[in-house]
Amino acid sequence: MTKLITILIVVAALWGGWQLFLYWDKVKQEDEVAAKKKAQSEIVSGEQLSGMPYGLESSYQAAKNQGATAMRNWMKINGRNVQDPRKAWIELDYCVAVAREDPSEAKRTFASVKTRTAQTSPVWPRIKQLEKTYE
Repeated sequence: MTKLITILIVVAALWGGWQLFLYWDKVKQEDEVAAKKKAQSEIVSGEQLSGMPYGLESSYQAAKNQGATAMRNWMKINGRNVQDPRKAWIELDYCVAVAREDPSEAKRTFASVKTRTAQTSPVWPRIKQLEKTYE
């Protein structure tokens, strides 16, 4: 009789441990899904950011399509009219565009953007993404 009770206690303990493991796995998966959803909701594109007057968007897109030199000229002409965080995003686009032609210019521009951008900025995840390349 005591062997039967011992066996029942062991089986109950194993079953309880298994249920605890299943619950832990379910909670872990829910946390991973929530983290993925949060990361996807934080993905920002440059067009969504504030700081650029509406009339400059089309000229910026044209300069971006023409390449790094056109982007540099566009920033010289219109840079004072554009505010952060959009200005930081545009300068990061410029870093990516100019990196092959002039890596030192890309690094200098990246450093400038990084020093003036707060960690709470919507541009910060992109800065962290490009950080390994330009530092």
